[in-house]
This record gives sequence, C-alpha cells and structure tokens, in this order.
Amino acid sequence: MTTPNLSRRTFLGAAGATAGALALSACGSDDETPPADDNSPQTINWWHIQTTEPGLTQWATMAKAYEAANPNVKINITPLENEAFKAKLTTAGQAGNPPDLFQSWGGGVLSQQVDAGLVKDLSDSTKAWTGDLLPASLQPYTVEGKLYGIPWDVGMVGFWYNKDLFAKAGITAPPTTWAEFLTTVSTLKSKGVTPIALAGKDKWPGHFYWAYLAMRTAGLDALKAAAESKDFNTPDFIQAGAHLKALVDLQPFQKGFLAAQYDKPGGQAANMGNGNTAMELMGQWAPVTQTSSSASGKGLGDKVGFFTFPAVDGGKGSATDAFGGGNGFCIGKNAPPATVDFLKFLLNTENQRTAAGNGTLPTNKSASDAIKDPNITTVSTTLASATGFQLYLDQAFPPAVGAEVNDAVAALIAGQSTPEKVVQAITQVAKSQ
Repeated sequence: MTTPNLSRRTFLGAAGATAGALALSACGSDDETPPADDNSPQTINWWHIQTTEPGLTQWATMAKAYEAANPNVKINITPLENEAFKAKLTTAGQAGNPPDLFQSWGGGVLSQQVDAGLVKDLSDSTKAWTGDLLPASLQPYTVEGKLYGIPWDVGMVGFWYNKDLFAKAGITAPPTTWAEFLTTVSTLKSKGVTPIALAGKDKWPGHFYWAYLAMRTAGLDALKAAAESKDFNTPDFIQAGAHLKALVDLQPFQKGFLAAQYDKPGGQAANMGNGNTAMELMGQWAPVTQTSSSASGKGLGDKVGFFTFPAVDGGKGSATDAFGGGNGFCIGKNAPPATVDFLKFLLNTENQRTAAGNGTLPTNKSASDAIKDPNITTVSTTLASATGFQLYLDQAFPPAVGAEVNDAVAALIAGQSTPEKVVQAITQVAKSQ
C-alpha cells in the first residue's frame, strides 16, 4: 500500500486555493435536504469525538433536526474521547461491524479500512454536492481516486500562546526559529511562567513536535521517501529527535504532564484556558477547547495568539510548510440508506455556518462568511500561504506505524528513549508491515 502523503504537488494546489475558495459563493442550491429514499424505519449509529462544547451540543442539535424532518430515522450518538474512540473503532473493525457513521481523519488509517471493506465508497452517492466543498479538504479521504469520507473542517497545527504571559516575561514577539523558541522557553521559566502545556498521557499531542521538526529538518520529500522505503533511520530524522530532546531537557511542561490528557480537567487545554501555561502546540480547534475546558468557561478571549512552527536553522524543509488535517466522517459498510442523506444534511450551508460561528474552519465554501473567530481567520490565511502540507503522521501512515510514532516520541519526551531509538523503533514497525 502506498502511504498517503499530502505533499506540495497534491495538497497545495488545493491548500493554496483554500483561503481563496473561502471567499467564493455557493456552487449549488442549499435547498432543504430531501428525505431518505427508503422510508422504512432506520437507525443510524453515530460515533464521534466531540466530548466538549460547543461541538457536543451542536451535533446533537443537528441530529435532532434531521430526525424531526425524517420521522423514520433514529440517530443514536456515542461521543467518545479521542483515544477511547480509536480503541473502540479498532475493535469494531476487527469484528467486521463498524458504526454507521464515524469520525475520521483519512490517510493511512482510512486506506486500511478501505482494504478491509469496512467503509462505503461515496464517490457516486455524494457527487451532486461535494463540488461545494473545498477541494483541499477532500484529499485525505480519497483513496486510489475514490472518495470514502466527507470532510467537516480543515486546518493546521501551530503554537497558541498567552499574550499576557509573554508580556510578563518581556517577550515582545513570537519566535521564528527553533533556537529562538528554546530561548523563549528559557525566558518564560526564568520569569516563573510554565512555558508549555502538554497532554503526555494521550501521546498524539507530543507527536506534533517530532513531526514538525522532521518536516523542518529533513523536509516533506524525505518524509514521503521514508514512508515508501519504510526506513526512518537517517541522520536528519535523528537530528529532529535531537532538537526535541533539547526542548525536553529544559523541562518546559506543566507539573504532572505525563498523566495529563488533552481535554480532561487539569489537562492540556485546561492549563491553557485557565492561564496557567504560556503555549501549546495544537490544531485550529485549540481556542474553542481552551474555553470549554477553562474553569470560568471564558478561556483566554483576545489574550490568545497564534504563530507557526519555527524554522530550524540549517534544515532542509521550508518554514512555510504546514502540518495538520481536519475532521471528517466515513460511512460503515452496513449503514442504512439514510446515512448518506444525513451526512449531506450535516454539510449543508446552514449547519456549516453554525460550525464556523463556533470557531471551525468549514469545508463548505459558502459558509466561510460566518467565520467570526479572528484566530480561525489567521489559520485560514496561514494555510493559504503554505508551500506544502503534511497530514498528521499517526493518520498518514498505516495504523501500526502511526501508533509507533506516538509511542516512540512519547518515550523520548518522558526521558525514556533517545533520538536514535525513536527512528529505529518506527523503522522496525514500518518494515514489519
């Protein structure tokens, strides 16, 4: 299997068009969604990871609206925390019984689900309305020219920071190089400010650091070549780990970070939202989750800022290459006919405008005018100028390889591994596939 990688040639014709497309008007009619063709009683089992507000209530409200318009359809929703979702979905897949509708990030995980016959080909059934969606957002859900998932949002990972804590430490501008970033961390610590919030227990937030450093040090082409050759044991990838170890050695994370989860009480988002830490490396959803996880329910407000991952001096990668992805949905092989119709309903302009108003960068081009959050606008603008794009490594690579990236990097961050052992472990798993 060829490992999906959204490189300069594939994503950026689209990602470069992303922000431009955001200004376009609707490409088609947004008439009320017709009822499902099959009027027999149908139950849709929907699994997703929106366990916090506003997403939790937002999607439940949309499901109720669809049920009201289609009395023959019942939607059972199961919200799950990220890691619990992945584990439960894996078990369901191994049993050959995937949920009818489930959250997906595309990439290598989706490719294996396609190979296993677990998901439906949506190429024909959604053709009438997927033209209204941003072309870039469809890429991770396209396998060998066929569409197996529908993107709900799109975005990228970057550093979110507390402007007040930066000012307290006398830092007047975000760092632009990795050396400057390490100096920023040291300066924050010297002023009694905890530099970085990290959900060490979840592991996936930690892999963001190694992934970006690999991109900056080795470059996107090297990541693609390593995925194809199944060999990550190269000097550049070892150097990426060395750069991360230099950060870890500064002890920049909050107390108890190894046991912290992303969106749980006392976790990464809460530490940021409560103003206890100065930075976090996270996706475009960060400000919303910071707010919902904060004790006040108000988060940082206009105190939160955004900057892209710094350049690495002497690195082969471009500082304008972006890393991230989006949330989307796939339909299980045994899903009832109404599931495709419900998915179309979720992606209509009205529902996507609701999401945009709550801090989401929508994929429906006609919903972009509802974006109110200046931080989301910043992400959109940054994506528009990106020169390349890499999907999350734990999604772009086959599941076992992606999981090993998370595990190996987590061990390095915990002080239990070395840069050399990280690439050796990833390579060993890749070659076993």
